[in-house]
Amino acid sequence: MLTIIIAIGSLVGLILAGLFLISVFNKFVSNKNIVKDAFSNIDVFLKKRHDLIPNLVNTVKGYAEHEKDTLERVIQARNQAINVSSSTDINARIAAENTLQQALRSIFALSEAYPNLKADASFINFQNELSQLEEEISRSRKYYNATVRDNNTYGESFPAVLFKNIFGYQHFDFFEANTEERENVTVDFSKSEDKNQ
Repeated sequence: MLTIIIAIGSLVGLILAGLFLISVFNKFVSNKNIVKDAFSNIDVFLKKRHDLIPNLVNTVKGYAEHEKDTLERVIQARNQAINVSSSTDINARIAAENTLQQALRSIFALSEAYPNLKADASFINFQNELSQLEEEISRSRKYYNATVRDNNTYGESFPAVLFKNIFGYQHFDFFEANTEERENVTVDFSKSEDKNQ
């Protein structure tokens, strides 16, 4: 009788341990899929931004021909972001998109030096479209970062941390602003006064 009770207790223990492991595994899979889904929402807007950039660069070329280096950096950053976008490595894609974002800022800085460019209807239209896309990316990025936080917290917390290597836990990076985006903007009116004199 005692052996039967021990056998039943062992069987129940194994079943409970199995159910626990299944639930940990399913949580890892669920978190990873939620993060990938959140990034796919961002990816839609990133592709729209990639499609907008060649037209923006062509508009700027007409006004700022001697800014060839700046335009080439933007195109190079765009091409790199497109090449990485076929990768499943979300962390590499985030790094490429941050580089592209930085390059795009240089184009809009050019508009300050070229008043005719700043007044061009096409340029204004592209700038507005890009601004709307950036707002959508920002909203999607907030959701993505929340899913990354949940995924990373679960994978690094007890007891899941004991099983993360066995079950293929994947750590994701946050889609954060560049350090340059966090810096205060410096406004220097001395240059514009020199141009007017």
